[in-house]
Amino acid sequence: MATMTPEQHHLVQRIRELVDEEPDVREVSMFGGRAIMVNDKMIISAGKTGDLLVRVAADRHETLLGEPGAEQAQNGRRARWEPDGSPSHPRPSPTTAASPSGLTWP
Repeated sequence: MATMTPEQHHLVQRIRELVDEEPDVREVSMFGGRAIMVNDKMIISAGKTGDLLVRVAADRHETLLGEPGAEQAQNGRRARWEPDGSPSHPRPSPTTAASPSGLTWP
């Protein structure tokens, strides 16, 4: 696996603490970051700059985008979308992710 930046390493450590009790947890290099998989589904990915890519339920997507420091994740110049056509992966800013409550986003 690729070497992590200090910001990425710190986020991954915090995420591990939150999912430590979950069954079938593993890390995968994905989307230019270190993704945390639970039951073979990506739940979150820590980027090299300390940003996060978060998988959320479609019905919470718009609400979470309204949170301070949140933005729609981009795939190149386009927004990321789920196969069913719904938008996916809001991205908390590095500042939000670094905050004490940044990993317990509403």
